[in-house]
Amino acid sequence: MRPRDPTTVRRGVTAPTLNVISENPAHTAALGAALADWLRDGDVVLLHGDLGAGKTTLVKGIAAALRVIDVVSSPSFALVNEYDGGLLAPVTKLYHLDLYRLQGVDELASIGYEDYISRMDGVTVIEWPERASGSLPERYLLVEITAIGEDRRQLRMAPSPNDETWSPRFADLRRRFDAVNAANGGHQGQ
Repeated sequence: MRPRDPTTVRRGVTAPTLNVISENPAHTAALGAALADWLRDGDVVLLHGDLGAGKTTLVKGIAAALRVIDVVSSPSFALVNEYDGGLLAPVTKLYHLDLYRLQGVDELASIGYEDYISRMDGVTVIEWPERASGSLPERYLLVEITAIGEDRRQLRMAPSPNDETWSPRFADLRRRFDAVNAANGGHQGQ
């Protein structure tokens, strides 16, 4: 199997992208909450960005919208944190993986990686997915977060593969982010 880097892989037709500017951490968390309301059990979200880019802030927003009552933190040392969604949450569970400390792809099996990327009883969010570049799931939403100022971030989202399953959902995500940006003073790129 040829290693895949989530930041460069696009199967088929070029995937549509959604670019959003976040003005501050609270805005990033609000975008995470909008993303959570859009997610469905079985979805996998790959978060790519430098240290301090805001990946965990986005996950905290997702968790808040899923009514997670536990304190959400980056699972850098545990590698995996599991959270139950609250009553009436749009998804059942949140599986949060942080692969930053992985020494090699052979360690993926020790954390049950294959099980997490194929779970249908919740949403799996993976920080540092490039550490598993040869073992990415077949379907995912890639979110690339780039610092463009002290607090400002650009979030670029692209579904993979680009197919009829993602198209209507992706249009809905764009509408949700437009609503968040209208309320938070941010703006949408393209």
